[in-house]
Order: sequence, then structure tokens, then C-alpha cells
Amino acid sequence: MSSCSTTKSPFSCSHRFSQFLFVVTFTTFLVNCVEYDVLFANRAVNHTGPSQNPLDRNKVTLPDAILPSQQCTQRIQDSSWIIFLLIMAAIFWIYRLVKVFCNLLSYWEIRQFYIKALKIRKDELCNFTWQEVQDRLISLQREQQMCIHKKELTELDIYHRILRFKNYMVAMINKSLLPVQLQLPLLGNVIFLTQGLKYNFELILFWGPGSLFQNKWNLHPKYKRSGNRLELAQQLSRVILLIGLANLLLCPFILVWQVLYAFFSYTEVIRREPGSLGARRWSLYGRLYLRHFNELDHELHGRLGRGYKPTSKYMNSFTSPLLTVFAKNIAFFSGSVLAVLIALTIYDEDVLTVQHILTAITVLGVVITIARSFIPDEHMVWCPEQLLQCVLAHIHYMPDHWRGHANKSETRDEVAQLFQYKAVFILEELLSPIVTPFILIFHLRNKSLEIIDFFRNFTVEVVGVGDICSFAQMDIRRHGNPTWMSEGQTEASIYQQAENGKTELSLMHFTIQNPRWQPPQESSLFISHLKGKVQHDAQGGPSTQLLLSEAPLCTSLQSNESATGPENLLASVLAHPILTASGLQGRDRRFIPPSTAASAAASVLASLSSSQLPHTSRSHAHGLLPSSVHSEATMYHSDHTIPNSDSHIRSNALNSEFASAEMSLHAIYMHELHQQSSHPPRTSGQWQNSMPMRDPHTSTGLQAHSGHGSSTSLPTPVHLGGWKEEEEEDEADQEINSGSTPKPGTGSSC
Repeated sequence: MSSCSTTKSPFSCSHRFSQFLFVVTFTTFLVNCVEYDVLFANRAVNHTGPSQNPLDRNKVTLPDAILPSQQCTQRIQDSSWIIFLLIMAAIFWIYRLVKVFCNLLSYWEIRQFYIKALKIRKDELCNFTWQEVQDRLISLQREQQMCIHKKELTELDIYHRILRFKNYMVAMINKSLLPVQLQLPLLGNVIFLTQGLKYNFELILFWGPGSLFQNKWNLHPKYKRSGNRLELAQQLSRVILLIGLANLLLCPFILVWQVLYAFFSYTEVIRREPGSLGARRWSLYGRLYLRHFNELDHELHGRLGRGYKPTSKYMNSFTSPLLTVFAKNIAFFSGSVLAVLIALTIYDEDVLTVQHILTAITVLGVVITIARSFIPDEHMVWCPEQLLQCVLAHIHYMPDHWRGHANKSETRDEVAQLFQYKAVFILEELLSPIVTPFILIFHLRNKSLEIIDFFRNFTVEVVGVGDICSFAQMDIRRHGNPTWMSEGQTEASIYQQAENGKTELSLMHFTIQNPRWQPPQESSLFISHLKGKVQHDAQGGPSTQLLLSEAPLCTSLQSNESATGPENLLASVLAHPILTASGLQGRDRRFIPPSTAASAAASVLASLSSSQLPHTSRSHAHGLLPSSVHSEATMYHSDHTIPNSDSHIRSNALNSEFASAEMSLHAIYMHELHQQSSHPPRTSGQWQNSMPMRDPHTSTGLQAHSGHGSSTSLPTPVHLGGWKEEEEEDEADQEINSGSTPKPGTGSSC
């Protein structure tokens, strides 16, 4: 399957199997079969022979440093420690071999199902999107009744089957049930979640010996009853203790493997690209924290991939002037020495024969690359608040206390927990064999009773699917949050509510990704309420034509020169409050009243509601969507009639980027409404409107660019501080490098 499918290639699943075999074999060879005294020229080698050149008799060749096979074998046999390690490695390798073989059989069955049941040709298997596969699967259920327990299979049923355990993990992270936040001396609050720790969590809870699930689709019946919860908690505590002790016993072996694997994996990359360690990646905790309920892997990867650049720009906006000066000096000193060495080698190549000269050139090159990574771009003006809101548009989740504090180091540190350095990722993976046993024994065991209660309270049985996490049903009535537009629609207690609007945002994401899905009554009521709120707020927002006309300037403000059509529209929505607050004139030479990102997002979302009209008129009216995109591509269609399958497939292919932009607009809009309902209105800042929304008649007049708007009393424009040039260049550079929000009137204000 392609990246649009949830099925991974069997080759990608077996690559670690072959890598493990190579690492063990190659390490054994390096330890026992290499004569290092000869290799390092600590012992002379005399090549004698009638045809041997006298000048080459003392030259060391690679075969001279490799021991004969018999001597190498004898060294291995004489070391009982080496034999023990090889036996342990062989046992693990056989286990992986059996697992890879079972996976290959499973993948072969899936392939045959795709070819024979779903009628997908072999040459098209790698090119089908997930939407196409899902449509064929639903149609096949209607024809052949694969699932005998229900007549029709819905999109949500398919997602539940695929993401059963992942939805549980997302819910437990959302409710802060898993002990991944540690309080360490000097370091404070630290997020620690590695591949090894996550593997142990899943082993204990889902599929290992003594786990809570009796098979891949059913929770053990005893965990659904509350009568023996204390006994079950003690039983789970013992299982966690045993697995923790097993991790502690295997810690030396796992640690050696982690070190060797990291050495063989990253040494060449560091030599070729030393700055790669300074690159960032989404942490494992970040992927679970930011993941929606019922979000497939390829959907999550695509969404976080779109948010990579704005998040990187936000993180890079925090620089230290002292560190910048230090890095510039280090780069200058190292570059000077490297220049001299290169000049000497050009003058006389015999300089390369000097001992450690190549090492010095390599180290100096690495030092220069690392130092330059700490030097910020001198020509870029960063806007922390604007960048953080752009990040929110893609990642969809953000704690409330980040608002208005985008320029604080505390906010940056919390973002870094989601978006970590690759060097930090490697370090955590190396420390994982040591830290994981202690987290299991001293932290996870203490949460045994909470885990038992969680699975009992939040597990529901769905006909034809099995036991699933109740949060994955995205039931507003059961798990909604009143501060996220669910007031009056939810009966959930604080314990039952999903945090950070996870239920509401997940429902919107799933509805947009699957526009033909028919939600239950409570979810439909929430969506209808949201549509009505959008239509109401859009009357006081800017017109879509105005937002599109501002797109080039907005993308320039966000330093996003290569933005696509949907990204341009999103940039316009994000930057429109700044442009209106600055007092910039509209295309009709009149000043535009200030507005919020919420009103701008509502205006665009309301324009999508015209999808109930013919698609041609809609595309010509707004210019938002391609002319071939049909109305069912958006959640704002008037009913849930099932369109033609072929047109639906073309619509999904053409409108994927616009669907992502639509969800980003919903995330911005819902976060703004949540902020308004949770906190009193702010008098300044781009997160809240500084004045009431416009009268609908005024809005209409401005949208039509007619003379009616001239009679409206417009506020006095407030000039944006970012357009004034500074005479002192050094002061401006210092503000750019500091990454903080300057005072009004400075050259780098946003």
C-alpha cells in the first residue's frame, strides 16, 4: 500500500530483523577477528617474497589485520562470555524470524484479499488511496456480508478495528493515566516516552502474558465487573513487577544493543551531516498527545508533516544573543584553522600523511557545522504569537496557558516536549533500557487500580467490532466538554470528559475525512450547532474575496514563500487580524475594522456551506476549490446522500489539501470559542477581538465594496509597529536574535 494506506510493507517490517543479524555478526567479527596492533601499526609487518617491492615490505594492508578463520573461531570458542551473548542473540533472532514469517503470511493474505475480494489489480496495489480501499470494503460488506453480525459496515467500524489499541493509548495519554511525566531534580518536569517504554505498556495492557485483553478484540470479562477491582489491581501490579524485573535483568543486553545500533545507524549521518542532530522530530509523546481519536497513521503523519515547518520556525525564533556571539566566534576560529590546513594540503599533499591531520580536518568541519546551527537568520523577522497560532492550525491541540505567552521560554520548553531534537531522541533511546524498569516498578505499579477502573469505565462493546475505547465513539453526550461548544449537549462529569477538546476536535476531523459518514444523533446535533454558530459569526467577519486578496501579503508575513492554495487561504485567515489591526486600507481605499481569526475562519467555513449549490457555481464564486471538486468533499453539505462512487473518489483525491485546510480552520475557530467561554475577554492581543463584530449590514456592504459602507462609523486605525524601520541596525539584530516580542514601535514587532 502507499502512504495513504494503513498497511505497511512486509519489507519495512523485516528490515530490523536483517539489521540485527548484521550488527551481531559484524560486532563479533570486530571483537574477535581483527588484529588491532597490526592495524594501528603498533607491531611491524614484514612482507617477504622474491617479487615483493622492498619499499612495500613494511606497508600494512587490510588482510594483514584480519586473523585467519581458524584463529578467529578459536578466539570465539575460548570466550564463554562471547558464547553466552551469541546464544542470547540467537534466541532473540529465532523469535524475530518466526514473527517475520508470521507477518509475511498475514501480509500475503491481505494482498490476496485486496486482489480477489476488493478487485484491485496487482499493478495498482501501491497506488490506491485509503479512501478508495475503504469504499470498496463497504461495498463488499453490502454484497457478501463478511461481518455476519451487522448488515452494513460503516467508516467508523473500520477505523475501530484498525485503531482499537491506539485509541486506548491516545485516551490514556489524554487523561494523564500513563506515567510519562517525571519530576527530576534540576530538570523539573520531564516527558519520557521511548519506543521501549511504549512497547512495555502495550505488552502489559494489550497482548502480553497476563494482559487485560483475552484476544485482539475482546477485553477479559473479569475486567468489566467492579466487584473484584482491588484483586485485579493487585494482579496487574504483580504482572507489572515481573515485567519490570525482566527489563532490569535484560538491561545490560538491551543497552549494548541500543548503543551498537545507534553507533552503526547515526555515525555516518553525523559525519556527512553534523547538523542533523540539531534537526527536530515529533516525539513519541507528541504523536500520542496530538493524535485525534480514530486518526489513521497516514493521516497523522500528513498532518504533522504540514505542521513541521511552522513549528520549526517557532522553535527557531528563540535564540540567545550570548550563544549567537559564542557560536560565531567558534565558527570563525575553527574555520581559520581549517582554511590553513586546506591551504597546506593544496600546497603539498604530503601534509595528509601527518598523523591525525585528517582527523583534525574532519573534527573542525563538524565543529563549524554545529556552530553555524546556533546562528539565526539575520534577515528574518519572527512573530511568536502568529507562528504559534499557525502551529495550532496544523497540530489542532494547544494548552490554554500557551495563549498570549508564545514569547515565553516556558511555552517553548513545553513545545519542545512535543517537538524534540533528534539528539534528544537518540539520548532517550539509549537511556531507555535503564529508565524503563524503574518507571514500570515505581510508577506504573502505583496506577494499577486507576488502570483497572479506566478499562472498566471506558470500554464498550460494539456489534461486529468488539470491545473498544468509549472515547473513540466521539460521543458528545458521554465525553463532551461544556467549554468546547458541548454545553447543554453533554452529561459527562469531569472524570468522563476528554481533555483539551479531544472529543469535539476528533469528531470534526473524522467528519471531514469521511464526509459520507452518518454520525449518531448526539454528534449530528453538535455538528448542526457548530454550523449555525459559524453562519452567525461569519456575518461579522471579512469576506472570502478579501481574504484571498490578502494571501500574498499574509504568506510573506509568515515567511512561507512556497505556500500552496490551501496554505495561502489559511495564512490569510491567520494574518487577517494583524492586517486589520494595523489600519491597512482595503482595496476600496477604506480602512477595515479589526477582526479576530475566529471571525475570519468562520467567514471561510461559511463559504463552504454553499457546497449544496452546484459545484461549478461554487468554485467560480469563491475560487477556493477546484472546479471538479464536488460538494460532498466538505462536511457542510445539506444532507448525507451517497454520491456517485467515481466522483467521490476523484473528489477525495483533488480535495485532500483543502480538507486539511478546512480542519485547520475548524481548529482555529473552536479554540477561539473555547477561549471566549473559558476566560474573560482580553483587551489586547491577536487572540481576542479588541472590539465587537461588525453589524451584518456593514459586513455585507464591505463584502460587496459598495457605497453603503461609507456611512458606517469606523474605528481609528492603530498602526502596526512592524512597518517602521530602525536606524540602529545593531539594536534590530539583537531583537531578532533574542526571539522575544519587542515593545510597540520596534522594528521586529508583529
